[in-house]
Amino acid sequence: MTPAQELDWTSIKAVIFDVDGTLYAQSKLRRRMLFDLLSYYALRPWRLGEMLLLRRFRAEREKRPGHQGPDLENAQYAWCAEGSQFSVAQVRAVVGRWMFSHPNQYLGSCAYPGAGAFFDALRQRGIQVGIYSDYPAHDKLVALGLRADSVVSSTDPEIDQLKPNPKGLLHVAAALGRAPAECLFVGDRAELDGVCAERAGMPWLLVPPQPFDHFTFYHDLARSVAAAVPAALPYPV
Repeated sequence: MTPAQELDWTSIKAVIFDVDGTLYAQSKLRRRMLFDLLSYYALRPWRLGEMLLLRRFRAEREKRPGHQGPDLENAQYAWCAEGSQFSVAQVRAVVGRWMFSHPNQYLGSCAYPGAGAFFDALRQRGIQVGIYSDYPAHDKLVALGLRADSVVSSTDPEIDQLKPNPKGLLHVAAALGRAPAECLFVGDRAELDGVCAERAGMPWLLVPPQPFDHFTFYHDLARSVAAAVPAALPYPV
Protein backbone atom coordinates (compact mmCIF):
# COMPACT_ATOMS: atom_id res chain seq x y z
CA MET A 1 0.00 0.00 0.00
CA THR A 2 1.24 3.48 -0.85
CA PRO A 3 0.71 5.97 2.01
CA ALA A 4 -1.39 8.92 0.85
CA GLN A 5 1.32 11.43 1.73
CA GLU A 6 3.84 9.55 -0.45
CA LEU A 7 1.77 9.46 -3.63
CA ASP A 8 3.54 10.63 -6.76
CA TRP A 9 0.62 12.18 -8.58
CA THR A 10 2.74 12.93 -11.64
CA SER A 11 2.93 9.19 -12.34
CA ILE A 12 -0.75 8.42 -11.70
CA LYS A 13 -2.89 8.61 -14.83
CA ALA A 14 -6.07 7.00 -13.46
CA VAL A 15 -7.70 6.39 -10.10
CA ILE A 16 -9.97 3.36 -9.78
CA PHE A 17 -12.43 3.17 -6.89
CA ASP A 18 -14.28 0.42 -5.12
CA VAL A 19 -17.79 1.61 -4.17
CA ASP A 20 -19.35 0.04 -1.06
CA GLY A 21 -17.52 1.30 2.01
CA THR A 22 -15.18 3.33 -0.19
CA LEU A 23 -17.37 6.08 -1.65
CA TYR A 24 -20.01 5.99 1.08
CA ALA A 25 -20.23 4.95 4.73
CA GLN A 26 -21.75 1.48 4.88
CA SER A 27 -22.42 1.69 8.62
CA LYS A 28 -24.54 4.80 8.15
CA LEU A 29 -26.46 3.24 5.28
CA ARG A 30 -27.04 0.01 7.22
CA ARG A 31 -28.62 1.92 10.11
CA ARG A 32 -31.07 3.53 7.70
CA MET A 33 -31.79 0.21 6.03
CA LEU A 34 -32.26 -1.63 9.33
CA PHE A 35 -34.98 0.83 10.30
CA ASP A 36 -36.74 0.37 6.94
CA LEU A 37 -36.45 -3.41 7.05
CA LEU A 38 -37.78 -3.67 10.59
CA SER A 39 -40.62 -1.28 9.79
CA TYR A 40 -41.58 -3.27 6.71
CA TYR A 41 -41.35 -6.78 8.16
CA ALA A 42 -42.90 -5.89 11.52
CA LEU A 43 -46.14 -5.57 9.56
CA ARG A 44 -45.43 -8.78 7.63
CA PRO A 45 -44.02 -11.25 10.16
CA TRP A 46 -44.89 -14.21 7.93
CA ARG A 47 -42.21 -12.93 5.52
CA LEU A 48 -39.48 -12.46 8.12
CA GLY A 49 -37.42 -15.14 6.41
CA GLU A 50 -36.67 -12.63 3.67
CA MET A 51 -34.56 -10.60 6.10
CA LEU A 52 -32.50 -13.68 6.90
CA LEU A 53 -32.22 -14.30 3.17
CA LEU A 54 -30.40 -10.99 2.72
CA ARG A 55 -27.83 -11.98 5.33
CA ARG A 56 -27.40 -15.36 3.66
CA PHE A 57 -26.87 -13.79 0.26
CA ARG A 58 -23.97 -11.72 1.59
CA ALA A 59 -22.57 -14.67 3.53
CA GLU A 60 -22.59 -16.97 0.51
CA ARG A 61 -20.59 -14.45 -1.49
CA GLU A 62 -18.19 -13.82 1.40
CA LYS A 63 -17.52 -17.57 1.55
CA ARG A 64 -16.22 -17.46 -2.03
CA PRO A 65 -13.46 -14.84 -2.29
CA GLY A 66 -11.81 -15.00 -5.68
CA HIS A 67 -14.54 -17.24 -7.08
CA GLN A 68 -14.41 -17.59 -10.83
CA GLY A 69 -16.89 -19.37 -13.00
CA PRO A 70 -19.44 -18.89 -15.75
CA ASP A 71 -22.56 -16.79 -15.24
CA LEU A 72 -21.65 -15.39 -11.82
CA GLU A 73 -24.63 -13.02 -12.04
CA ASN A 74 -27.07 -15.94 -11.80
CA ALA A 75 -24.86 -18.27 -9.76
CA GLN A 76 -24.86 -15.92 -6.75
CA TYR A 77 -28.65 -16.26 -6.43
CA ALA A 78 -28.48 -20.02 -6.85
CA TRP A 79 -25.96 -20.26 -3.98
CA CYS A 80 -28.38 -18.46 -1.72
CA ALA A 81 -31.46 -20.40 -2.82
CA GLU A 82 -29.85 -23.83 -2.45
CA GLY A 83 -31.25 -25.68 0.57
CA SER A 84 -33.67 -22.87 1.42
CA GLN A 85 -37.41 -22.46 1.01
CA PHE A 86 -36.87 -19.77 -1.62
CA SER A 87 -36.55 -20.13 -5.36
CA VAL A 88 -33.82 -18.43 -7.34
CA ALA A 89 -36.41 -15.98 -8.67
CA GLN A 90 -37.54 -15.12 -5.14
CA VAL A 91 -33.97 -14.58 -3.98
CA ARG A 92 -33.33 -12.31 -6.95
CA ALA A 93 -36.46 -10.26 -6.21
CA VAL A 94 -35.71 -9.81 -2.50
CA VAL A 95 -32.05 -8.98 -3.04
CA GLY A 96 -32.83 -6.70 -5.95
CA ARG A 97 -35.25 -4.69 -3.85
CA TRP A 98 -33.39 -4.44 -0.54
CA MET A 99 -29.77 -4.41 -1.70
CA PHE A 100 -29.73 -2.92 -5.19
CA SER A 101 -32.74 -0.59 -5.36
CA HIS A 102 -34.19 0.65 -2.05
CA PRO A 103 -30.87 1.75 -0.50
CA ASN A 104 -30.01 4.08 -3.37
CA GLN A 105 -32.29 6.81 -2.04
CA TYR A 106 -29.99 7.16 0.98
CA LEU A 107 -26.62 7.06 -0.75
CA GLY A 108 -26.37 10.81 -1.23
CA SER A 109 -26.58 11.43 2.52
CA CYS A 110 -24.13 8.59 3.20
CA ALA A 111 -21.50 9.69 0.65
CA TYR A 112 -18.16 10.35 2.25
CA PRO A 113 -17.40 14.06 2.55
CA GLY A 114 -15.08 15.23 -0.18
CA ALA A 115 -15.61 12.30 -2.55
CA GLY A 116 -17.21 14.52 -5.18
CA ALA A 117 -14.51 17.18 -4.73
CA PHE A 118 -11.81 14.56 -5.25
CA PHE A 119 -13.49 13.28 -8.42
CA ASP A 120 -13.63 16.88 -9.68
CA ALA A 121 -9.98 17.50 -8.81
CA LEU A 122 -8.93 14.41 -10.73
CA ARG A 123 -11.01 15.31 -13.75
CA GLN A 124 -9.69 18.89 -13.79
CA ARG A 125 -6.16 17.50 -13.99
CA GLY A 126 -6.74 14.98 -16.75
CA ILE A 127 -6.63 11.97 -14.42
CA GLN A 128 -9.15 9.34 -15.45
CA VAL A 129 -11.65 7.78 -13.06
CA GLY A 130 -12.64 4.13 -13.01
CA ILE A 131 -14.87 1.95 -10.84
CA TYR A 132 -14.41 -1.69 -9.93
CA SER A 133 -16.90 -3.20 -7.47
CA ASP A 134 -17.93 -6.73 -6.61
CA TYR A 135 -21.55 -5.49 -6.91
CA PRO A 136 -23.32 -3.57 -9.71
CA ALA A 137 -22.37 0.09 -9.43
CA HIS A 138 -24.01 2.15 -12.19
CA ASP A 139 -27.17 3.06 -10.24
CA LYS A 140 -25.15 3.73 -7.09
CA LEU A 141 -22.97 6.23 -8.93
CA VAL A 142 -26.04 8.05 -10.20
CA ALA A 143 -27.41 8.21 -6.65
CA LEU A 144 -24.06 9.49 -5.39
CA GLY A 145 -23.86 12.11 -8.14
CA LEU A 146 -20.54 10.75 -9.38
CA ARG A 147 -19.36 9.97 -12.90
CA ALA A 148 -16.63 7.60 -14.05
CA ASP A 149 -14.97 6.80 -17.36
CA SER A 150 -15.25 3.02 -16.93
CA VAL A 151 -17.53 1.10 -14.56
CA VAL A 152 -17.08 -2.63 -14.03
CA SER A 153 -18.52 -5.12 -11.55
CA SER A 154 -17.45 -8.67 -10.79
CA THR A 155 -20.75 -10.05 -12.09
CA ASP A 156 -20.34 -8.52 -15.55
CA PRO A 157 -20.21 -11.39 -18.08
CA GLU A 158 -16.75 -10.36 -19.28
CA ILE A 159 -15.41 -10.66 -15.71
CA ASP A 160 -17.29 -13.44 -13.83
CA GLN A 161 -14.75 -13.38 -10.98
CA LEU A 162 -14.89 -12.01 -7.44
CA LYS A 163 -12.16 -10.04 -5.69
CA PRO A 164 -9.36 -10.51 -4.87
CA ASN A 165 -9.02 -12.03 -8.34
CA PRO A 166 -7.58 -9.09 -10.31
CA LYS A 167 -9.36 -9.69 -13.63
CA GLY A 168 -11.93 -6.92 -13.09
CA LEU A 169 -9.32 -4.41 -11.97
CA LEU A 170 -7.09 -5.19 -14.94
CA HIS A 171 -10.14 -4.90 -17.21
CA VAL A 172 -10.81 -1.35 -15.98
CA ALA A 173 -7.18 -0.34 -16.46
CA ALA A 174 -7.21 -1.72 -19.99
CA ALA A 175 -10.51 0.04 -20.76
CA LEU A 176 -8.88 3.31 -19.68
CA GLY A 177 -5.85 2.55 -21.83
CA ARG A 178 -3.52 2.51 -18.82
CA ALA A 179 -0.89 0.13 -17.50
CA PRO A 180 -1.65 -1.11 -13.97
CA ALA A 181 1.36 0.77 -12.58
CA GLU A 182 -0.16 4.04 -13.88
CA CYS A 183 -3.34 3.48 -11.86
CA LEU A 184 -4.20 3.86 -8.18
CA PHE A 185 -6.88 1.64 -6.62
CA VAL A 186 -8.82 3.05 -3.66
CA GLY A 187 -10.74 0.54 -1.54
CA ASP A 188 -11.76 -0.23 2.01
CA ARG A 189 -10.75 -3.87 2.62
CA ALA A 190 -7.12 -4.94 2.60
CA GLU A 191 -7.97 -8.63 2.23
CA LEU A 192 -10.00 -7.96 -0.93
CA ASP A 193 -9.18 -4.59 -2.46
CA GLY A 194 -5.56 -4.53 -1.32
CA VAL A 195 -4.79 -8.08 -2.40
CA CYS A 196 -6.62 -7.51 -5.68
CA ALA A 197 -4.45 -4.46 -6.42
CA GLU A 198 -1.25 -6.27 -5.46
CA ARG A 199 -2.08 -9.15 -7.77
CA ALA A 200 -2.73 -6.63 -10.54
CA GLY A 201 0.59 -4.86 -9.92
CA MET A 202 -1.22 -1.65 -8.96
CA PRO A 203 -0.58 0.78 -6.07
CA TRP A 204 -3.48 1.11 -3.66
CA LEU A 205 -4.93 3.06 -0.76
CA LEU A 206 -7.43 2.12 1.93
CA VAL A 207 -10.11 4.48 3.18
CA PRO A 208 -9.13 5.15 6.81
CA PRO A 209 -11.56 4.48 9.70
CA GLN A 210 -12.35 8.15 10.32
CA PRO A 211 -15.66 9.16 11.95
CA PHE A 212 -18.11 10.35 9.32
CA ASP A 213 -18.42 13.86 10.80
CA HIS A 214 -14.63 14.21 10.82
CA PHE A 215 -13.86 12.43 7.56
CA THR A 216 -11.06 14.28 5.75
CA PHE A 217 -9.56 11.55 3.54
CA TYR A 218 -10.95 12.73 0.21
CA HIS A 219 -10.47 16.41 0.93
CA ASP A 220 -6.84 15.63 1.80
CA LEU A 221 -6.38 13.71 -1.45
CA ALA A 222 -7.99 16.54 -3.44
CA ARG A 223 -5.54 19.02 -1.92
CA SER A 224 -2.66 16.63 -2.55
CA VAL A 225 -3.38 16.20 -6.25
CA ALA A 226 -4.08 19.92 -6.67
CA ALA A 227 -0.67 20.76 -5.21
CA ALA A 228 1.15 18.24 -7.42
CA VAL A 229 -0.54 18.51 -10.82
CA PRO A 230 -1.48 21.72 -12.65
CA ALA A 231 -5.15 22.18 -13.41
CA ALA A 232 -6.74 22.65 -16.82
CA LEU A 233 -4.92 19.78 -18.49
CA PRO A 234 -6.72 18.28 -21.50
CA TYR A 235 -8.99 15.51 -20.29
CA PRO A 236 -8.61 12.21 -22.16
CA VAL A 237 -11.55 11.11 -24.29
